[in-house]
Amino acid sequence: MTPQDQQDRVDRAGLLYGFAAYGIWGLVPLFWPLLEPAAAVEILAHRMVWSLAAVGLVLLVLRRWSWIRPLLRQPRRLGMIALAATVISVNWGLYIWGVNSGHVVETALGYFINPLVSIAFGVLLLRERLRPAQWAAVGVGVVAVAVLTVGYGKPPWIALTLAFSFATYGLAKKRVGLDGLESLAAETAVQFLPALGFLIWLGTHGGSTFGREGAGHAALLASCGFVTALPLICFGASAVRLPLSTIGMLQYVAPTFQFVLGLVVFHESMPPERWAGFALVWLALALLTWDALRTARRARRALADAAARAGALSATVEADVVPDADVVPDAAVPDARPGPISGG
Repeated sequence: MTPQDQQDRVDRAGLLYGFAAYGIWGLVPLFWPLLEPAAAVEILAHRMVWSLAAVGLVLLVLRRWSWIRPLLRQPRRLGMIALAATVISVNWGLYIWGVNSGHVVETALGYFINPLVSIAFGVLLLRERLRPAQWAAVGVGVVAVAVLTVGYGKPPWIALTLAFSFATYGLAKKRVGLDGLESLAAETAVQFLPALGFLIWLGTHGGSTFGREGAGHAALLASCGFVTALPLICFGASAVRLPLSTIGMLQYVAPTFQFVLGLVVFHESMPPERWAGFALVWLALALLTWDALRTARRARRALADAAARAGALSATVEADVVPDADVVPDAAVPDARPGPISGG
């Protein structure tokens, strides 16, 4: 197999893993209604508890425990993990409630807006400088939110809360610096005791559906952990095989699936002003994608040019060091004529 064939296999595997991750995330709105009559907060608590069990099982199989002890000696990173656990709890809980309350389209909007919020965080908090196309995308996104506010009759607070909480989560994870699986394990470890305590309290007060609605319902609640862990594992496998520009485009698969489900399966309404707002959001994302692809292409071209210049410089240096045979003095050239044959 040639190196190009091996790279093609790696790329295909990365795409399959990426589509699996974002496809699962996009189809999750079909799963949460199956957990009714459990309320969103009970589903959230089960998701926290069973996610730790699922991730712990994966770490046990992979024997990836070496990161725990160094982490426990770093209070600052532990604080960022606690922050990440808090904001992702808000994100998960609101998302579950939004889906089960008939707001699937608006939850999809939140994840469409998220890249724009992340860019705004980069400017405001990390002092990053934006390129003109990125500024244009952010401006279009602000106009889109204004149009959607008119369309909904109020700010799209579900979408905005999901976008801002997930952007804050991404910022906290960036500061923590753990891989996806280890990070989720640390975050769910923070969530575990409060979630377990809530479930015990709920059960003692007769409000739990875990044992009351039959074994099938209990199994579905327990499967929340694998629904959380499986796409994350697929995403990790994709991220090591694909360039960031490809990952950036794949991230729109999930909210696109969610949007389609909201229209086709859950039959949510989309008046013209909402279509206009979504169209502006998609325009902003198209600008971001175009700018990212153009920047990546320029970076590859600059890298290739630098490699070519380095190769040319190396060839020039070698030519200066090794003398040309045509200009070697005659005295330095050994006599090629055959000498006398000596007797014994």
